[in-house]
Amino acid sequence: MRIKSLSLLALALLAALSAGRVVAQEFPSKNVRVIVPFPPGGAVDIIARTLAPSLGRAWSQNVIVENRAGGNTVIGAELVVRAPADGHTLLLMASSFTINPLVRSNMPYDTLKDFSGVTRIASNPLVISIHPSLPAKNVKSLVALARARPGELTFATASIIGGQRLAMELFKEAAGIELVNVPYNGGAPAAIAVMGGHTSMLVANITESATHIASGRLRGIAVTSLARSDHLPDVPSMAESGYPGFEALNWFGAVARSATPRTVIERLSADIGRSLQLSEVKDILGKEGLAPAPTSPQEFDAFMQNEMRRFERIITTLKLKMN
Repeated sequence: MRIKSLSLLALALLAALSAGRVVAQEFPSKNVRVIVPFPPGGAVDIIARTLAPSLGRAWSQNVIVENRAGGNTVIGAELVVRAPADGHTLLLMASSFTINPLVRSNMPYDTLKDFSGVTRIASNPLVISIHPSLPAKNVKSLVALARARPGELTFATASIIGGQRLAMELFKEAAGIELVNVPYNGGAPAAIAVMGGHTSMLVANITESATHIASGRLRGIAVTSLARSDHLPDVPSMAESGYPGFEALNWFGAVARSATPRTVIERLSADIGRSLQLSEVKDILGKEGLAPAPTSPQEFDAFMQNEMRRFERIITTLKLKMN
């Protein structure tokens, strides 16, 4: 009887594995929606639209990018959590996805339980830039100006509380200055606000600032990596501007509903990873200052959990809340 039971168990396991392979082989069976919880023109939008053609070829399906901005990325994420758990609806997200549950008490979903990591996609340093009319040429003179005008200078960010906001809060703390945050629904609107003189400075992805810095519409003050960026070689790092060890990198990734079959999540992760190795994809992302950084689903889940623990310490210290 025991031998028979073991044989039945083995057959069941084989059947389950075979079913998983069938699911993966059948995916995708229709168009794939990629939800971008930011307006067009920002880093997440550029990543999504860069990956879409190669993924469409790999899947022989249309890959449709939809911008669903609002709620500090909550609106787009909620749309994905309501979609069928079959891998045909993905969320491309940034660090604000893991920050939201730390600063909001009324989340309409559980970030870690309702979503599964597919892969981290890319990372990049941020850049602090100012309106050219502001009388500051570097970090030292910017700090001096902020101390002379406490609470008067403003900085624009792509969301209410995200990686950019936390980077600037850490800078404020390190420099002992007072700056006022003005959040926007995306990197492009934030950059436009600074160029229009509505806010004093911008902390943003290099993606959203490099062209404007090159044209003179913004003045680059510092990048938030330990070393200078190849895309902004004339802009010093925070470390060489008097703040050694200061580093605040932004990152981007893809998640799906947690109930999505693991074989489908593995397929999504592998196909996105392969697309990131294509020269045409790397060239476009590279020009935007984005470095491909793919991971396995398991690695990305662990990464997001670690980021939430890291952010929690910062948010608790700064007492940041949205409600």
